[in-house]
Amino acid sequence: MPGKISDPWLGFLQDVDRALKQPVEVHCLGGFVLAVLWELPRPTGDVDFIEIRPSNAGGELLQIAGEGSEIARTHRLYFHRVTVAEYPEAYASRLIDLTPQGFKRLRLRAFEVHDLVLAKLGRNSARDRADVEFLVGKGVIDKHVLEERFEAELRPYVLNEARHTDSLRLWLDAFFGANP
Repeated sequence: MPGKISDPWLGFLQDVDRALKQPVEVHCLGGFVLAVLWELPRPTGDVDFIEIRPSNAGGELLQIAGEGSEIARTHRLYFHRVTVAEYPEAYASRLIDLTPQGFKRLRLRAFEVHDLVLAKLGRNSARDRADVEFLVGKGVIDKHVLEERFEAELRPYVLNEARHTDSLRLWLDAFFGANP
């Protein structure tokens, strides 16, 4: 798992860290996390996040580095709050710290790979499926962990249980086939 943030992301995040007035913890998922942790080659221009702590810091972060902000225009990168997402209940206990050394205010925490995959399940877009296929090809997804976490931490809470269950079965068949 590489985990080193390089430019252009590093310069963008350094500017955000300098601009923040208070410590902020951001729970990240999506293409940015896949690129940093697993070297996903698909480009992305945003840092998707679902949670920010303290909760009142969201406005400040988006004003400083949200789409259309001065920092975003300078770097052509931005933070994006994901407003509709379903993810495992205990994801926060497995977050991975991505914060570059020397940062004073911005703390980046990334979804663990199985949690990230399960968060993609509801949307189930072609891009999501390609990302999952990429991760399976890297050998970083354990089919059994995915199934167990889905049953224990996601399935009981989703609005459309049948759709999520069917999507997971399709993904498992497509990407793992008869493999254990």
